[in-house]
Amino acid sequence: MELKGLGIKEAKALLDSGDATSSDLVKAVAEEYRARNGEIGAYLTFDEEAALKLAAENPKAIPIAIKDLINVKGQPCTCGSKILEGYVSPYDATVVRNLKANGFIPCGRVNMDEFAMGSSTENSALGVTRNPYDLSRVPGGSSGGSAAAVGGDLCIAALGTDTGGSIRQPASFCNCVGVKPSYGRVSRFGVTAFASSLDQVGPMTKSVEDAAILLKALAGLDPMDGTTSDMPVPDYAKALEGASLKGVKIGIPKEYFDVAGLDAEVRRITEESVKACEAAGAELVEVSLPHTEYAMSVYYIIAPAEASANLARFDGVRYGHRSAHAKDVLSLYAKSRAEGFGPEVKRRIIIGTYVLSSGYYDAYYGRAQKVRALIKRDFDEAFAKCDALLTPCAPTPAFKLGEVLDPLTMYLNDLSTIPAALAGVAADSIPAGFTREGGLPVGVQFISGAFEEEKLLRICKAFENITNI
Repeated sequence: MELKGLGIKEAKALLDSGDATSSDLVKAVAEEYRARNGEIGAYLTFDEEAALKLAAENPKAIPIAIKDLINVKGQPCTCGSKILEGYVSPYDATVVRNLKANGFIPCGRVNMDEFAMGSSTENSALGVTRNPYDLSRVPGGSSGGSAAAVGGDLCIAALGTDTGGSIRQPASFCNCVGVKPSYGRVSRFGVTAFASSLDQVGPMTKSVEDAAILLKALAGLDPMDGTTSDMPVPDYAKALEGASLKGVKIGIPKEYFDVAGLDAEVRRITEESVKACEAAGAELVEVSLPHTEYAMSVYYIIAPAEASANLARFDGVRYGHRSAHAKDVLSLYAKSRAEGFGPEVKRRIIIGTYVLSSGYYDAYYGRAQKVRALIKRDFDEAFAKCDALLTPCAPTPAFKLGEVLDPLTMYLNDLSTIPAALAGVAADSIPAGFTREGGLPVGVQFISGAFEEEKLLRICKAFENITNI
């Protein structure tokens, strides 16, 4: 069975017609994994036996790839880190339980930047993942394995997580649809935490309709996660019917187009996307988000601070790597963490511990939270004037493996995606074109208000219809 172009909608049609069973789909994904994962490196593990067992129990289920920080019972959950070596999850995350209940099978663990800290998946301690459009380039990060698997047709769909852009940026690099839901729309229970006030699980798919189907399966109130909302979950796929841009107000925030380092081809494709929306009947509205310039600084205070607290639990005592060189409890903690964590994780833990320390908390973390409130207010004021914003997604196309070594330069990959994460609103990366030289994918970002995924996906579907990428 050919996986190229086979998304959730197409797989469901095959299952409903009787032309394929769930086992057929699992075997097709497994065959692609064996044939091509060696060159792309999207998957870390693939449990065909467990997937076939679930397929036998539910002959109309669709296999899906899972980012390696989401717990699936009986499977490893390494978070791309040596410190979780040997850990096997004893339970399913809520999103995995929801998937199983809605006709999906978790069938493979895909690579990621260690503990979701990175924009290229080069920070994984467990292997290299390559961009399926150019094997010399990165797939983006931190959900690089998810994006490479979807964009490279090694799976039907995948789950990623987004803290500051970790779904949207790799989706842009690998030519797939990536949705960061509003904060509180999808449960985080069983998802290894990076920054608890930012993390969200979302779909990475081959089409907007597939993203809508998958988001419907994921979303909803969870008593195990007090941050989830009890707002009703719409039928996102049904909302796509008759999608049109006619009369839709699209906000164009000037701050997103004036940033240093915006690649000329990304600018061209984004500006052409703006013109295409206008030609399709959308009304363009110039808006301003004046506190955008502070978003990067705010993020790299808040996210490392929360990471410092969340990653304190990985201490060599209960599970994962335990140093063989420890002589007492303190050296067990210190040596296990020093040996188990990679450079980027250590860097962010140190930054986070510093900004939370006595004498610095108010100057850094407290002030960052106040500026975060101003960033959110900017979005609220913008959405009073328009239905959604259209911006560049990543500032560049996929860069070469090993090309970006400076951490600050790497952080700039999330320049356009971080503000929406800080504000807790919904955002989507959608394919928009290819560079003239090299044919590299470029996505654009649509952003809507909190819990307005129905509107966002409808606009993205209308855009997908007119671009036909």
